[in-house]
Amino acid sequence: MIQVRRDKEIYEKEGGWFHARWHFSFDDYFDPDWVQFGSLRVFNDDRLVPGVAWPMHPHKDIEGLTYVVEGTFQHADSLGGSYPVLPAGSAQRMTLGSGAWHSEQNASDTEPMRFIQMWIMPRERGLQPSVEQKIFTVEDRTDRWLPVITPTGGDAVLVHQDASVFVSSLSEGRSIEHGFEPGAGAYLYVIRGSVRCDAQDTLDAGDAAKVWDESALTVTATEPSELLMVEVRLDQ
Repeated sequence: MIQVRRDKEIYEKEGGWFHARWHFSFDDYFDPDWVQFGSLRVFNDDRLVPGVAWPMHPHKDIEGLTYVVEGTFQHADSLGGSYPVLPAGSAQRMTLGSGAWHSEQNASDTEPMRFIQMWIMPRERGLQPSVEQKIFTVEDRTDRWLPVITPTGGDAVLVHQDASVFVSSLSEGRSIEHGFEPGAGAYLYVIRGSVRCDAQDTLDAGDAAKVWDESALTVTATEPSELLMVEVRLDQ
């Protein structure tokens, strides 16, 4: 099954210094049909104006995942670490486990910044708070699904759950396929461009789709496109 959700159907929040698209119930937005998908609890497409920071705020028992779409991203938290600025294409995980404060910041005083933030519910509560981040290039993700966050880590950022985040920069006319094990599903998001899913559904920039009970998914770009897909277990 593929359930398409159009850009105009996704909740929009305008805060002056930020602009957000909240795909699942979050803060003052609640939709009983869009609360969670497997372990994926939050999927926000956020934009910050130059030179601003999302104020420090606390969370716990969340795997906070970030993918930088445009601009430069700076992370700060209560753990006392020092973190390099992340360019577009980078991924980060903050394990908020037993509890910590953190802040997302636009590292540029002149350019806007856009990032996708996801919350994955961890497989266990009370984990030690920690941060991991990695930089990936356009070449790394061109015409393929690049795993940037996985349960095994290695070349990707580690997440404490059976979940993965893949990204792709797909050339016009090119197709990529992803196979699913039984019980797995995915949330697909078109960051830019336009694609066809399994030669049927067309998704344009800002559109998303839930995918479940499928053995594989083929995505074909009808124009140059940027994609992100979160794979989760739906049988847990």
